[in-house]
Amino acid sequence: MSKQTEHWQALSRDHHLAPFTDFQALNRKGARIVTRAEGVYLWDSEGHKILDGMAGLWCVNVGYGREELVEAAARQMRELPYYNLFFQTAHPPALELAQEIAALAPAGMNHVFFTGSGSEANDTVVRMVRHYWAVQGQPEKQVIIGRWNGYHGSTMAGASLGGMKGMHAQGGLPIPGIEHIDQPYWYGEGGALSPEEFGVRVADQLEEKIRQLGADKVAAFIAEPIQGAGGVIVPPDSYWPRIREILARHDILFIADEVICGFGRTGEWFGSQYYDLRPDLMPIAKGLTSGYIPMGGVVVRDKVVEVLNRGGEFAHGFTYSGHPVAAAVALANLRILRDEGIVARVKAQTAPYLQRRWRELAAHPLVGEARGVGMVAAIELVKNKETRERYRGLEIGMRCREHCFQNGLVMRAVGDTMIIAPPLVISPAQIDELLEKAFTCLDLTLKEVQGR
Repeated sequence: MSKQTEHWQALSRDHHLAPFTDFQALNRKGARIVTRAEGVYLWDSEGHKILDGMAGLWCVNVGYGREELVEAAARQMRELPYYNLFFQTAHPPALELAQEIAALAPAGMNHVFFTGSGSEANDTVVRMVRHYWAVQGQPEKQVIIGRWNGYHGSTMAGASLGGMKGMHAQGGLPIPGIEHIDQPYWYGEGGALSPEEFGVRVADQLEEKIRQLGADKVAAFIAEPIQGAGGVIVPPDSYWPRIREILARHDILFIADEVICGFGRTGEWFGSQYYDLRPDLMPIAKGLTSGYIPMGGVVVRDKVVEVLNRGGEFAHGFTYSGHPVAAAVALANLRILRDEGIVARVKAQTAPYLQRRWRELAAHPLVGEARGVGMVAAIELVKNKETRERYRGLEIGMRCREHCFQNGLVMRAVGDTMIIAPPLVISPAQIDELLEKAFTCLDLTLKEVQGR
């Protein structure tokens, strides 16, 4: 290990508190120091080249090293580096970005409230949906229903909306007025039911929860089109149609969390378009700027805006809402995705190729299921394919993740599930490289745990 790497690891140990980290364990091991990136690749401080199968954190859709985004930020910094959107003031980058997002969003969603992140966007929806009902004289409609193992950020409201029980165990979560139903995780929780039967059964829990709580108390249902951090949970085909039927019967809002699925990852601009979900609110972030600069927002349906317009001041916002530099970068990013046909190419070419190659992993002795949609995919690591028995107490996902890093691939572990979400610009040849490395790492993992 180089002295420079040791120096940076010492700085990490002595001064930095990393997110979602066991600090003591990281300090013993030493942080991996990433120093540069280009296209779909990263390089660490030891010179190792790594294929980034997670696009950073699901976000670097146009790949690393796009000078157009750097130039957009520099131009805006020279012209107007910052101004706020408070006090009846606006600036061109935020307004033009709102127009661009509205043009890409599902029909009838023509307004955007800007935030600094996806977590802030989900805090915003809590405030917004409760205000929406209060304006209409129904302040008792407060409850928002989410899903166990869903992920909506790590702020107090975002973590409460999500159903990560490990997060709920810290910090007095969830906050009041948040309820949960089961996730549509057929492989892990479907038992002997067919995917279609399970999808309907889990969707019907929404109806049951609404009746239990009373529709007059329920403000909204929130869900990711495809659960990301929960392990790339792709719902059975029967799930979303049944959810839509239930939502149509009850006077509650639907929030489709598009922080991961948005901006091309499914082959459509939004996951809501892929599944024809017709949400009332869509939290966005990540791919909005391809991660080059922090930004988020909430895309809002016209019927909601009409009510908010009658409600006087909406007492909510952030210092960096619609930051002009972030907005300029987002505009340039969306134009790259559109003008270079990246989203269209994902749908027609690279996503079908990735999914075809990815399903080859199902033949590996360690893999119980290979699934995915567009540019997001998962494999289930099991001891017995027939019974779906897991390896107990071996943290097999983390073992596989370490083999991936050591062999030049970022593949994320969620328990015993390995997931990918590569940059949308990945080429067929790079997909082949990803699959070759994945097979190698599965072989190494199997060798390590065989007989245990």
